[in-house]
Amino acid sequence: MNGIVIVDKPREWTSQDVTARLRRVFDTRRIGHGGTLDPMATGVLPVFVGRATRGVEFFEHAEKTYEATLLLGRTTDTEDTTGTVLEEKEVHISETEFLSILPRFRGRIMQIPPMYSALKINGQKLVDLARKGKTVERQSREIEIFQLDCLEFSGNTARLRVRCSKGTYIRTLCKDIGEALGCGGCMAALRRVQAGEYTIDDAVALQTLLESDDPAGYLRSVDTMFRHHPAVTLSPKQEKCCRNGAAFSVQMDAGLYRCYDRSGEFLALSKVEDGVMSTVKSFFEV
Repeated sequence: MNGIVIVDKPREWTSQDVTARLRRVFDTRRIGHGGTLDPMATGVLPVFVGRATRGVEFFEHAEKTYEATLLLGRTTDTEDTTGTVLEEKEVHISETEFLSILPRFRGRIMQIPPMYSALKINGQKLVDLARKGKTVERQSREIEIFQLDCLEFSGNTARLRVRCSKGTYIRTLCKDIGEALGCGGCMAALRRVQAGEYTIDDAVALQTLLESDDPAGYLRSVDTMFRHHPAVTLSPKQEKCCRNGAAFSVQMDAGLYRCYDRSGEFLALSKVEDGVMSTVKSFFEV
């Protein structure tokens, strides 16, 4: 089996738990996921099966959109409500005050990764060090928040919609907003509603997959992740070059293209530069 299944990850499952379980469902060892979700998070988790795993590397850089609940007045060691409470304060923030703080968190900003994360420093995962009670210095990293909107505000909680770049920690964003307001804050809930080309409407519940008599029916072709790039059907001569990994001349604008053979088989993601098409990644069966 080859393709991508968009899973609506349930709460308390790790992304690795999901892929391990689906490895048995699809009866293959070639399986991977596109973008880790915390155990407490739910929502869009693309899982790549078989030959489609060749596309995981492209998905790592995809934009993500989340809906998060920020709890004001509480600071924890994990930056979410699953952690140990470090401090609690009364909250006296108006909706106007809350909305006025959001613009400083839009655009390119610096963020310090949380200790409770899978990020590695000197070969060790930060979360493993944190569980031993250790804290190490982390360098701030530039991320980009393309969209940050308040969907609902109720005094000490706010529901946010965040569209962001790779490497953004929503837990840390919640903590930083709380700090900026002077009352502290942490993340109380998180749901990923879009990842790359896929939205929550594309997702299927994990339990549905586990109980399905035909899980392959939920697989999407790997080219769907590149559907924002134009498609091109190659001539027999061009197809031969593509299958052999050779570049060839074309009269096309520069950019990325989805390449197909005359039967409609997806062959490769290719790029055109200076009138020459070359393969970025091939997806045909050898």
